[in-house]
Amino acid sequence: MSLQDRLDAFKNDFESGNPPYSIPRAIIDAFHRSTAALIATGQAERALRAGDVAPNFTLEGADGTLVSLLDLLAKGSAVLTFYRGAWCPYCNLELSALQEALPEIAARSASLVAISPQTAPNSRKSIRQHNLTFPMLNDPGNELAAKFGLRWKLSDEMIGVYKTLGADLETFNGNSSWTLPMPARYIIDRDGVIAFSEINPDYTKRPDPSELLPTLDLLASRRAA
Repeated sequence: MSLQDRLDAFKNDFESGNPPYSIPRAIIDAFHRSTAALIATGQAERALRAGDVAPNFTLEGADGTLVSLLDLLAKGSAVLTFYRGAWCPYCNLELSALQEALPEIAARSASLVAISPQTAPNSRKSIRQHNLTFPMLNDPGNELAAKFGLRWKLSDEMIGVYKTLGADLETFNGNSSWTLPMPARYIIDRDGVIAFSEINPDYTKRPDPSELLPTLDLLASRRAA
């Protein structure tokens, strides 16, 4: 089953109004309005894309280790996924799919890292729950996400919705910004140029990890030439 098939199945269950979720229709409608509003801003089209130079960064991993983009590129290409947090079931399905694809990514001399605004303890929880063997880097305040053009601020209505559902981002992220990254996935070549990008303001839509492999194959063949 593809990642999108898994996401669609979860969405259908979540929005059905049936146990175990039993989410009020008003909350579902609020999510739809929020997604439509973000799409309408056109922000996704302005985010960094293939052909742009990726911003350099050094971030702390969930285990306290500092990881820089230069460190990653010294080993080969770098695959970045922007992860909203442990509270997001769609993001967690994506993490599991990426973990399944990790051997194929690594076989192409590429590193995979997740980047998240959540606190280190929450990242360690995500790593344990999903048996991840790739690093999760902490991006306080979504500062790196902002450099990629991905950071956006939740409306007052959505802040209330998230709190109602138990996703208090002030607690999860350790700050009061109430910002999130748009879900995005990038491949960065060793020269620092973005070779692949996928940004979607609809958090229920994610590309399958297999879509990374043709670009990774191309980059690997160029290095071998």
